[in-house]
Amino acid sequence: MQTLKHYLIAALLLILFSCNVSPKAIDYGSDGCHFCKMTIVDKVHAAEIVTKKGKVYKFDATECMVNSMDEFDSSEVKLYLSNNYTEPEALIDATQATFLISKNIPSPMGAFLSAFKNKVDAKKMQSDKGGELYTWEELLAHLNN
Repeated sequence: MQTLKHYLIAALLLILFSCNVSPKAIDYGSDGCHFCKMTIVDKVHAAEIVTKKGKVYKFDATECMVNSMDEFDSSEVKLYLSNNYTEPEALIDATQATFLISKNIPSPMGAFLSAFKNKVDAKKMQSDKGGELYTWEELLAHLNN
């Protein structure tokens, strides 16, 4: 009986930890973009979608993530993530990020789109490089027009 109890606890823990929904690190230079199939190499413009089931889709640019959103049922998406431009490889919540579109900051797919964790950093870069700032909702409307 004691052995059965241990197996049940182990099974419950396995189920609990296997349902962990979290971002996965991007293997730059090896992982491919789900949308355009290019190898992801740019450490400041990559993006990721994590579903509620824990499946991760990686993108070489935020614009690729936005362009592929039609493939996903939004009610099944847990996380939309973008690289923080000021902290290479760091993924931030794209829905809370501030985006800068500046012709002076090239991005992999030509949208000149960069994400910033906070508006202060985005405004500082904007004053240096020019361009327009967007919230997540404003960005979706802009790119879908």
